[in-house]
Amino acid sequence: MKGIAGKRVFITAGAGGIGRAIADRFLRAGARVHVCDVDEAALAETNGVCDGLSATRADVADWDNLKAAFREAAKALGGLDVLVNNAGIPGPTAKAEEIAPADWLRTIDVNLNGAFYSARLAIPLLKASGGGSIVNISSTAGQHGYPLRTPYAASKWGLIGLTKTLAMELGSYGIRVNAVCPGAVDGARIDGVIEAKAAARGVSADEVRAAYLGKSSLGTLIDAEDVAETVLFLCSEGGGRISGQALAVDGHTETLRT
Repeated sequence: MKGIAGKRVFITAGAGGIGRAIADRFLRAGARVHVCDVDEAALAETNGVCDGLSATRADVADWDNLKAAFREAAKALGGLDVLVNNAGIPGPTAKAEEIAPADWLRTIDVNLNGAFYSARLAIPLLKASGGGSIVNISSTAGQHGYPLRTPYAASKWGLIGLTKTLAMELGSYGIRVNAVCPGAVDGARIDGVIEAKAAARGVSADEVRAAYLGKSSLGTLIDAEDVAETVLFLCSEGGGRISGQALAVDGHTETLRT
């Protein structure tokens, strides 16, 4: 895709799942990529697997830990052109009055504070590069209500506000900021969410899965590669006039009341 070759890209939670799919897509387009992740096994498989890809262990909710990761990324890449804030956890599945404050705080710390910390550290590097892109991976849960998933939904709505505000602050520096809002992405993570929702509601996992599929116009789950292609486009020359947007990649989700 035009305008990606040679770009220096930092991806949080980039050693597995959606993050790894995004990293692989940037690499295929000729970018250089540094990822951070908390998953030691995934990092071991990622680090040094190909030219142009480097990795650091980091918890995005830990400011000092993340600062060290950005120092390593800047050294490995020689600067920064793109930040993809992908790190996120599903958080608890329960009614609001049953959610432990510690579970609420951990979800917000990773999903929202981690994105702010990463942007805070990336902005000086992007300014020094003369511009660039930040893409925040939000969710359709950031565009709808999401019963039994209060911390997750609140964090993803918060990412939309962060996106639009940073786009306004940074546009004059040539830095574009967008959010991608995936629907339910096929894989182990959504399987766990479906099982937790089924247990919370006292129904079968098959019933909850059918409800997920029935809430999108296309009637399908999303592939991680769908998200990766969208992120790549937003950071390419083709997306050069797109900023401050929350772009859903969800088969047209109509509601998340499942």
